[in-house]
Amino acid sequence: MFIQTEDTPNPAALKFLPGRAVLDSGVADFTSRDAAQRSPLARLLFEIDGVAGVFLGSDFVTVTKAGDKSWQVLKPMVLGAVMDHFTSGAAVMDAGDDAAEEEFNDDGVDGEIISQIKELIETRVRPAVAQDGGDIVYKGFKNGTVYLNMRGSCAGCPSSTATLKMGIENMLKHYVPEVLQVEAVA
Repeated sequence: MFIQTEDTPNPAALKFLPGRAVLDSGVADFTSRDAAQRSPLARLLFEIDGVAGVFLGSDFVTVTKAGDKSWQVLKPMVLGAVMDHFTSGAAVMDAGDDAAEEEFNDDGVDGEIISQIKELIETRVRPAVAQDGGDIVYKGFKNGTVYLNMRGSCAGCPSSTATLKMGIENMLKHYVPEVLQVEAVA
């Protein structure tokens, strides 16, 4: 098995491409060992000292390291764990668990506006950030503000504020005049 790696804009996150499907649909974001209980792969990765986050996409695994750890030390251990998991034939997610968890908080805003915002995020934003090992999820729209949750390599990325304000916010304002600003939420 050959696993490729790709740098992400976030120096604390590295994208691992095992050359096969990771999740059939949706994404899964684990920011702690406790949160990873529903994923055998994530549990295995959190056993490595220095792993601070695991994000699973359709064909990639993004691992975020603790700030004081070096990729030179962590990368071989993560590669080994990913290879061990996939060659064992174990499931990536426990049976019955749904990878996507999206909750919306729109407070009765016009459905057409929300549909436009969601469509732009799904068709233009999410595919682009997935290339960098992350994800951005719509969380709500209230008083002209779009609330987005940043996951994977996007969470904690030094350039995430620029991505939100100069990229996503400008695009949404252009296509949906009711959008005044974009903010990140947990």
